[in-house]
Amino acid sequence: MSDTGASPAKMRKLEHPEEAHEGREYDPETQKALEEIDMCQNEIDQLNEKASEEILKVEQKYNKLRKPSFEHRSKIIQRIPNFWVTAFVNHPQISAILEEEEEECLHYLTKLDVEEFDDIKSGYRIKFYFDENPYFENDVLTKEFHLGSTGDPASKSTEVKWKDGHNLLERFRQRVQQGEKGGTGRKRNLELRSFFSWFTDHGDPSADEIAEVIKDDMWPNPLQYFLVPDIEVENGEGDDDEEELEDEEVDDSVVVVEEEIEEVDDEGVEEEEEVHGEEDGEADE
Repeated sequence: MSDTGASPAKMRKLEHPEEAHEGREYDPETQKALEEIDMCQNEIDQLNEKASEEILKVEQKYNKLRKPSFEHRSKIIQRIPNFWVTAFVNHPQISAILEEEEEECLHYLTKLDVEEFDDIKSGYRIKFYFDENPYFENDVLTKEFHLGSTGDPASKSTEVKWKDGHNLLERFRQRVQQGEKGGTGRKRNLELRSFFSWFTDHGDPSADEIAEVIKDDMWPNPLQYFLVPDIEVENGEGDDDEEELEDEEVDDSVVVVEEEIEEVDDEGVEEEEEVHGEEDGEADE
């Protein structure tokens, strides 16, 4: 990087070079050029801020326009048994955190909803609606993300009211501890997360990949993940047909080779018989 490659934050007051970099000095021509660049950068920054404001207004407008379609889609989805748990299981990132018992629990999930706050930039919430189930008392579980008072992202979630003997989060933690004590798969257990450990985790909201996946991938188009098994079956059948054709071709070639070998062997035997015949005739003479 050249000496003139100062960051934008350091180029706000280039009339005082020492403020940008201790001991750095520029010749008059370079100094003038840098100040002009800084003015251009200020204009670009202002346009970027204006663009962000206008983009935000467009997003707010279309969020309102999309809302009736999302609501209509949710009503239709409720007519399909196990729609959401199937979509979750078929999603590579979400399925990676699903424990077997949690998958059973999610069979009671009837509706998923993602709500962005009105101003969009301040946060969003994910809402999971459940039928009556043997695991917890809640009808709705919500995880919410928002900017805290300091401007840093923060999250909070509904307290899960577990029924006696059905605390899936506690069971998961016990399995992790047993894995640590047993000494087998320790690294794997430490890296694992379950669905409910994710739901109750608020350690680093800015790095919550599962929430982002649900908001930006699953929620906009869950149908593509619900249909994954059907697509795989169709593709699988085609692959099997191709493999059968390949096997048949291989078998045919093997038969041809064997027939050719047998023909060669037969010719060799006949030649040997003729030679022995001639030798026997000479011996008789």
